[in-house]
Amino acid sequence: MRIHYWKKLALLAGLSLLAANAAAQTIKIGLVNSTSGVFATLGDQIDKSVKLYMKENAAKLPPGVKVELIVRDDGGPNPDNAKRLTQELIVRDRVQFLTGYIWTPNTMAVAPLLTESKTPLVIMNAAASVITTTSPYLVRASLTLWQSGHEIGRWAAKKYKRAYTMVTDFAPGHDAEAAFIKGFTDGGGQIVGSVRMPIKSPDFVSFMQRAKDMKPEVIFNMVTAGAPSTAIMKAYGDLGLRQAGIPFIGTGDAVTEEELVNMGDVPLGYISAWNYSNAGDRPANKAYLAAWERDYGKNVPPGFIAVGAWDAMDMIYTAIREQAGKVDPDQTMKVLSNYKNPNSPRGPIAIDPTTRDIVQNIYIREVKKVAGRNMNVEFETIPNVKDPWKELNKKK
Repeated sequence: MRIHYWKKLALLAGLSLLAANAAAQTIKIGLVNSTSGVFATLGDQIDKSVKLYMKENAAKLPPGVKVELIVRDDGGPNPDNAKRLTQELIVRDRVQFLTGYIWTPNTMAVAPLLTESKTPLVIMNAAASVITTTSPYLVRASLTLWQSGHEIGRWAAKKYKRAYTMVTDFAPGHDAEAAFIKGFTDGGGQIVGSVRMPIKSPDFVSFMQRAKDMKPEVIFNMVTAGAPSTAIMKAYGDLGLRQAGIPFIGTGDAVTEEELVNMGDVPLGYISAWNYSNAGDRPANKAYLAAWERDYGKNVPPGFIAVGAWDAMDMIYTAIREQAGKVDPDQTMKVLSNYKNPNSPRGPIAIDPTTRDIVQNIYIREVKKVAGRNMNVEFETIPNVKDPWKELNKKK
């Protein structure tokens, strides 16, 4: 009798353990980031925001489900490296989600791998409009340069007639250039000159001097966020363009929050169009900033890349939650393609299900001194902006 009793208990215990193991699920997320090299400051923004999101939202996962984050460093713009790392994450690590991807060329390089393996990728930054057309398993949580470039072009056309453009020579820079020119010339403005600058180690002084010599009424720029934005702002200040009466405007890459702390007073008065400012007076933004400052302090504030990472993680957690942890790639893409969040730190956001691209407010901002710190103060809101490039290139 006693032996039978203990055998029965052992059997029940074994069945309970099997049930517990069956219920416990681990969702693997592959994060391809840039954590070394000249652009490591951008990777640091993503790293901090992802960790903060996971800490703040652990309770929002379904019961018995946990997330394992597998991080890889692409070292910056390097399509071959990004492709190799992505293939390893898919084949060896068997991730169910991919995210990160700061760089457009890196993201474009991995698109065929996503389609072949049916692995959803939520873009945290890469901003060329065409990206989401390259695989049905791509969705973007960040922005496109057409969203910001077109709106600052429309805004500038109301104030200036002659503009010069200077952009980084890669796909997002080309998008920003084309978008600004479209918005500016449609509003009656004239482009008096344009230049495309190399992505690595550009001589901003010579490019800025060339722009100054053209005597435009305004200079539009787009450079990669991070150290290049501080360098181009320094060139603008050193060559005395403000004193020459030539204002500097552009996309928000040039005045990201984490770089503004390095620029002194040169960027004061810089007007930009962008999807986020940490000066934004929104309850969700205030809560996000409070959590960031609690964990990381105030010295390096979060910028748009950090918020893109935060929202990308929310999209992934939403897809996990709506499938009760049993994720299927095609069902995941349905969830991601219909994602909406009225309370992102940047304001209301949604994914356009026909393009899998972000719909969001674009803010016109001016760099001002607020409580002793330079901040992008929003003064105009263009609500619910879809990607203009896709709107202009709709299939008939």
